[in-house]
Amino acid sequence: MFLNLKTAVAAIALSAMAGGAFARDLVINFDDLNPGPKKGFDDAVAKFQEENPDINVIVNINDREAHKTAIRNFLTAEAPDVTSWYPGNRMAPFVDAGLFQPVDDVWEENGFNEDLAAIKPTMSRDGKIWGVPYSYYQWGIYYRKDIFDLLELEEPQTWDELLAACGKMKENGVTPFTIGTKFLWTAAGVFDYLNLRTNGYDVHNALTAGEIKYTDPRIRATFANWETLINECGFVDNHASMSWQDAIAPFANGDAAMYVMGNFSVDGYKNAGLTEDQIDFMPFPTIDASIPPAEEAPADAFFIPTNATNVEDAKKFLAFVARPDVQTEWNKTIGQLPINSKADISDDKFIQEGFALLNGAAGLAQFYDRDAPAEMAKAGMEGFQEFMLDPSKVDAILERLDAVQEEVYN
Repeated sequence: MFLNLKTAVAAIALSAMAGGAFARDLVINFDDLNPGPKKGFDDAVAKFQEENPDINVIVNINDREAHKTAIRNFLTAEAPDVTSWYPGNRMAPFVDAGLFQPVDDVWEENGFNEDLAAIKPTMSRDGKIWGVPYSYYQWGIYYRKDIFDLLELEEPQTWDELLAACGKMKENGVTPFTIGTKFLWTAAGVFDYLNLRTNGYDVHNALTAGEIKYTDPRIRATFANWETLINECGFVDNHASMSWQDAIAPFANGDAAMYVMGNFSVDGYKNAGLTEDQIDFMPFPTIDASIPPAEEAPADAFFIPTNATNVEDAKKFLAFVARPDVQTEWNKTIGQLPINSKADISDDKFIQEGFALLNGAAGLAQFYDRDAPAEMAKAGMEGFQEFMLDPSKVDAILERLDAVQEEVYN
C-alpha cells in the first residue's frame, strides 16, 4: 500500500511538472498535540504556506512522548525535511551521529547571530550551529490563588515559608503538590529546582556534565531537602501512573494547590475549567539565601535532518520561524516567550512574570534531561521517580547513578 501510494504521488508530481504547476513538498514533523501549541504551529504553517504558495507543506504531528520514541527511527529511515527537537545535550546524540545538519548559513544570512544571541551557545556544538529556536519558557510553581486566598496564604518566598504553607494546606485537607511522573521528566523539574536552590547553577552544570558524583555531599543535601518536601508537604497519590496532563485534574478540582511545572501548562489549566483569576505563578522559594537564584528555561527548536530531501525549503522554514513577527504571534498563542530579541512580549500575566523572572536570573538551565546526556538523563529520572515513591532507597539510587555516570562520561 505504501509503495503504491508513493508511486501514485510520483505520477501526480510528474504530471504537475509537465503542466508547469509543480509544488515542492516540505515535510515537517512536530511534537505537540496539546491545543495551544498545536494551534500556534498550525497558524505559523498557514502563514508560511501563504507566503510561499509554491511550497506544499506536509505536516506530521505527534505527542511529545511518541515523538521522543520515534525520532531516531525516522531520522535514519524516511526523514522529514524539518523536525522539532530540543537544544543542548538532547540534540547532541543526533549531531554526533551525523543525523542533523548544521545551519550556520541560516543564522548568518538572517542576522540571528545577534537577534538570537542568548540561545546561540545552546544551539551550538563542535563550532557549528545545528538548529533554530522558536520559543522558550519559564518553570516555577503554578498555584491555585483562590485556595491560597481562602486559606489566607501569601506566596512563600523562603523554604521555611513554603513548609509552613504546606502545613496549613494539609490541615485543611488540601494536598500541597500535584505531579504526574509517569513520563519521568516532571520529577526532574522538581529535582532541578531543589538542586538549583540548594547548591546553585554551577553545581547543576557540574552534575549534568559528569564532573561531580551523585553521592557527593552537595547532591545528598538536595535529596535531603526533597525528602523534607515529600514528608512535610507531599504530592498526590498514584503520581507514577499519571502523565503531566493527568495531574492537572487534582489541581483543577482543588484537591491539590501547587504544581512545579513549565509555562506551557497554563493552557491545560484553562482547558480544565480554571479561570486566569484562579491561577497564579511564583518562583521556586529560596532555600539558601547566599545562592543566587537560577531558573529553568527550556527552549524548543527546529532542525534539518541530514537525510532531508528538500533542504532549500527547510532552511527557508527555519528562517521564517525565527522572524520576530512570527515569534511574536506564535508565542502569544502558546503562552511562552519569544527568543528573537526584536519580538514583542505578550501582555499575558504569566508571560510578563516569566519575562521578569528570567531577566533577573543568575543563570538559565535548559532542564535536567536536556543538560545531561540522554543515557544519564534516563537513569537519573528513573531514580528520581523511584525516590519520590520511596525516599528510604536514596543510598542505593545515588550509588546506582554514580555507576551509570562512570559508564556514560568515560
